[in-house]
Amino acid sequence: MSKLATILDDLRDQPDHELQQQLVRTRDELFRLQLAQHTNQVTSTAALLSKRREIARILTILRGRALGSETQGQKPKRAQKAQNTETAKP
Repeated sequence: MSKLATILDDLRDQPDHELQQQLVRTRDELFRLQLAQHTNQVTSTAALLSKRREIARILTILRGRALGSETQGQKPKRAQKAQNTETAKP
């Protein structure tokens, strides 16, 4: 299992209120990184990209739950269907 799949599984296992808290923390970290970048204190600009992607992942999971296509601890229906077809092939 890849690192990204592990991260996604960890996020999907969290309840909504914990995801909301993590979203607030991540947005705060991104703000601080952006502020540090403007004052030339950030050595790695890749951290900005990773924080933005983490925010997007959390928002995607929350949106999927709001629409009913995903529940806590469950992969989205589209991912399950693709996974079933991969395992069915010889």
